[in-house]
Amino acid sequence: MLCELRVSAYAKVNFGLNVLSGLKNGYHNIESIFQTVDLYDQLVITKQPEKICTVNCNTLELPEENTLTLSYKAFCEVTGKNDFGVHVELIKGIPSGGGLGGGSSDGASLIKALEKMNGITLTEEQLCKVASKVGSDVFFFTYCGSDGTGCALVSGRGEIVKKVTGRKDLFLLMVFPKVSSSTKLAYSLIDKMYERGEVLAAPSFETYEAIYNENPEKWTFVNTFTPVVSSEYEEINQALISVRKTGALFTDVSGSGSTVYGIFKSEQQAERARLLLADKWSCKVCRTL
Repeated sequence: MLCELRVSAYAKVNFGLNVLSGLKNGYHNIESIFQTVDLYDQLVITKQPEKICTVNCNTLELPEENTLTLSYKAFCEVTGKNDFGVHVELIKGIPSGGGLGGGSSDGASLIKALEKMNGITLTEEQLCKVASKVGSDVFFFTYCGSDGTGCALVSGRGEIVKKVTGRKDLFLLMVFPKVSSSTKLAYSLIDKMYERGEVLAAPSFETYEAIYNENPEKWTFVNTFTPVVSSEYEEINQALISVRKTGALFTDVSGSGSTVYGIFKSEQQAERARLLLADKWSCKVCRTL
């Protein structure tokens, strides 16, 4: 059996993210398209005799209980496999607190690595049980392909994942404001927005795939988080304004922020836009995978 694995954990962006009003079983229901992009963390996973998961990160001081330790624990509980522990060297490439699903992608990548190290393949039911113990976005990443990439319609609290054919022709200018948007705070701001009777007009979820396959210039996607986090964090608001001024075909916030992206027809156009903003913003050109 494998004693060490190096894997890439890809970021995701949200194309449209409709947060429905009210809670169901303590969670908000969402409607969105998730797609991976070529921005990633790297995980070097090594077997260790002590039957625990230990993590060392190159840029972050992680809490003792984190997405990776939770993923290891959930894998062991669901499969009954607990023959060895793992040590994970986490090399961050995805900004934390950016709405790009980095922690969830790391967790899903560890789960897939544990499958290989144990020489087993989890059933769909087992994958769902493991993901439910870790976090809502983990469902999407566990359904991605063996290379960790994919695109899907995501609904419920994130557990309903319907794979769709992902576009490979989209180039994104990703801008990373120097703020960490709190997901908990962002949801509370949405709740207050709904309490005030404010509702954003979003397209029907049944039309998402058709909209996604159109020219991004025609996209009518709405992210419910965008108005509340851009009001709460001026830096996110300014990033949105800056990206729109570059002539992006479509601009929005990913997840609950803080990352802002703009879509361009070509890598060259996206790179020209990056050069326009590079003096003021931390930014990178990515493509969809």
